[in-house]
Amino acid sequence: MKKLALAAVWAAELALAGVAVAHGIGGTKGVSAVSATFSAAPAGAVDTRACTTAAGKAIAITRGTYAGTAAGSADLAGQVTIAAESTIDTTDGIGVVNGTLAIAGPAGRTRSRFTAVYDRGSIVGTLSGRGASKGAQLLGNLSAGFTATGGFASGKIGGGTAAGSAVELAAGGCSPVPSPHAGGSTAEGTLTAVTAASVTVGRLTCAVPPTLAMHVAAGFHVGARVQIRCAPAAGTMTLVSIEGKGRS
Repeated sequence: MKKLALAAVWAAELALAGVAVAHGIGGTKGVSAVSATFSAAPAGAVDTRACTTAAGKAIAITRGTYAGTAAGSADLAGQVTIAAESTIDTTDGIGVVNGTLAIAGPAGRTRSRFTAVYDRGSIVGTLSGRGASKGAQLLGNLSAGFTATGGFASGKIGGGTAAGSAVELAAGGCSPVPSPHAGGSTAEGTLTAVTAASVTVGRLTCAVPPTLAMHVAAGFHVGARVQIRCAPAAGTMTLVSIEGKGRS
């Protein structure tokens, strides 16, 4: 079985981490350390799909766009836009987050791609792409707090991030969580109550199954705009999916 190993690589192991360099290593005319801090909240609905592996682990796959601001080196200061996809084992709290990160500011526009390991609410990884200055390349460490519905908090590009975790993604698939069937219900609106055991939107209250408990507890709060889908299970209306509908 083929396995893909993803690991965060840090400054001690990567001589160019956190620096911008000109096109072509051989033609480099200068090396400059850069760094920034950033945060980004959901800029629209976050799509969430859930499934279960053959080993019984719950997997949540999310896609969303996030917007915020970055401050720091001139090339990394401005408005941040992140398009991210996460694949997280919500049973153990580990996974991967990858996507694109763009910063538009007075110095120009930085565009990069990143891959990071997710470990119980935090991501650590690397990004690479094009710097805002003409002809510049960007390569650096990236770290942040992350939830699919809350976005990126206390983010850092460069600046001495700590070493992170490593995970393996096994080949194969997982079985989708059953969609609501006859007798199921859907509600969209404001979360009026949420715990690891149950959620309430309007008049619909649903029990939270163990496969979604961590995802719900970490990513949703009272007052958030969501859509929930629930279906009967063992005589109890049970949450099948929950999707953020934008900023609360």
